[in-house]
Amino acid sequence: MELRSRLEAGRRPIRPDRCDLRELAGLPDPVQRYFRTALQPGQPMICAVTLDHAGAFNPGERAERWLEFTSSQRVVVARPGFDWDARIRVLPGLAFRVHDAYVAGEGILTARLLGLPILTLRGTPELARGELMRFLAEAAWYPTALLPSQGARWTPVDDAHASVEFVDVDTRVSLTFRFGADGLIQAVRAEDRGRMVKGRIVPTPWEGCWSHYVERDGMRVPLEGEVAWILAGGRKPYWRGRVTMLEYEYA
Repeated sequence: MELRSRLEAGRRPIRPDRCDLRELAGLPDPVQRYFRTALQPGQPMICAVTLDHAGAFNPGERAERWLEFTSSQRVVVARPGFDWDARIRVLPGLAFRVHDAYVAGEGILTARLLGLPILTLRGTPELARGELMRFLAEAAWYPTALLPSQGARWTPVDDAHASVEFVDVDTRVSLTFRFGADGLIQAVRAEDRGRMVKGRIVPTPWEGCWSHYVERDGMRVPLEGEVAWILAGGRKPYWRGRVTMLEYEYA
């Protein structure tokens, strides 16, 4: 509860309170197509989201060991932040409790088993960058956060890709978005997201893919996703999930 209390305490007003598609002028073509597909003119601006997920998580660095999980996630758009609260099932009646969060500019990753801490990481610039990347990559669930008025700075790449830069105080991140023929976000890639390897954070290419888009409150948002590290030996998925509950709060 402490993380969620801090998240709510840092909330700031969202301005403007509705999407004006005139702010799309000058954006890269695939970005303009995305917003015109995913949003309606006058769409209320999202200020917070609550999501539930179910899926599977693969914690192994090499071996495939997919464990079932359920999770609740709270996202606040301004000041940007989130708390992912997951239960990852190890055995019947036994589960890891994991928090992955970005709160007030701080990256946080903790894990407990039987109430005992087994992992606590927080407060480093590398972790903050990685968690802010996650916030930005998952904005397909809260698409108004990707508008220029909310701090997103888009740069063209080609007809199917565009890069976006986002800054929260001292933390600056950049991701590349890939858009499908339907205009929607297919994938998001970072070239240097921090990956935990033998107790150290190592910058590693990373990708999130989104699918099964549906209409919610007039917006097109994905209900399924897969997240992977891009390693020398190939792509290594470690999170596969679906949204089971999605609730918005608007400015």
